[in-house]
Amino acid sequence: MSEEIGLFEEFVTQNQKPRPIFTLSAFGDEIATDLDEQLDIMLQYGVKYLDLRGVWGKNVLDLTNDELKKIDIALRARQMGVSCVASPIGKISINAPFEPELARLERALEIADWVGSSYIRIFSFYMPPEEGSAAFSKYRTEVMRRLTKFAEASQPWGMILLHENEKGIYGDTAERCLDIIKEIGSGNLRVLFDPANFVQVGDKPFTTAYPLLDPHLTYLHIKDAYADTGKETVAGAGDGEVEQLLRALWERGYQGYLGLEPHLSDSGQFSGYSGPQKFAEAVNALKQLLARIGAEV
Repeated sequence: MSEEIGLFEEFVTQNQKPRPIFTLSAFGDEIATDLDEQLDIMLQYGVKYLDLRGVWGKNVLDLTNDELKKIDIALRARQMGVSCVASPIGKISINAPFEPELARLERALEIADWVGSSYIRIFSFYMPPEEGSAAFSKYRTEVMRRLTKFAEASQPWGMILLHENEKGIYGDTAERCLDIIKEIGSGNLRVLFDPANFVQVGDKPFTTAYPLLDPHLTYLHIKDAYADTGKETVAGAGDGEVEQLLRALWERGYQGYLGLEPHLSDSGQFSGYSGPQKFAEAVNALKQLLARIGAEV
């Protein structure tokens, strides 16, 4: 009998779902330009991981080594960490020279290694708007060539590149995001899922995009938007189907970051801003959704 119990326990252990873990992170430059203010307000709301996009008015790729040291010291003093180097790599025209962008990726790899993050956000190049929908098929081969080079460059570092769906780039729809993942076929190129961005291109984040991308989804942005205007709002208030996404991820045992990027006051091509008060609204809205689905952070 004891042998049968042991075999049953082994079966359960091998077949049980992983315990889901949601870890909150945030774009500090959504709060303020000053690093200390960013981190102190994040901590006030229980957010201990930083999506490093901008600080002191500078983009992450423009930070010097001395500035990275200051960031490291500030994070260590608060027992915080960097979840992702939120670079703008690949946020250029597909017709722009590629070599400078590849060099910027090398710098992003150095920075990620310095700050102790395994994730670097990338994009899949803007299509020429004047060429319309024909651009997606015309430039597909070049997009894939460039992304393959990115994946090859990051492999020796052991870093994971997170492709974010962004309006106007090749991978702005769920179908083209999946096309990228399948074509590149690299374990270090994964999906960064932004529900608001899917709303803005007409994809339904949970109904349409999630079934296609779930096996490759490694990072989730917490950003919502209204379908009729494209304007961003707090999680759960728009058409981003955020609650359904969170519930599905929790039930399937997702272990990863929920990166707050609310864009509640300003939404630019390379950055966004909410301010301390609206950031608080964004955090509280997310926590209410998590409580509703019974998730823990």
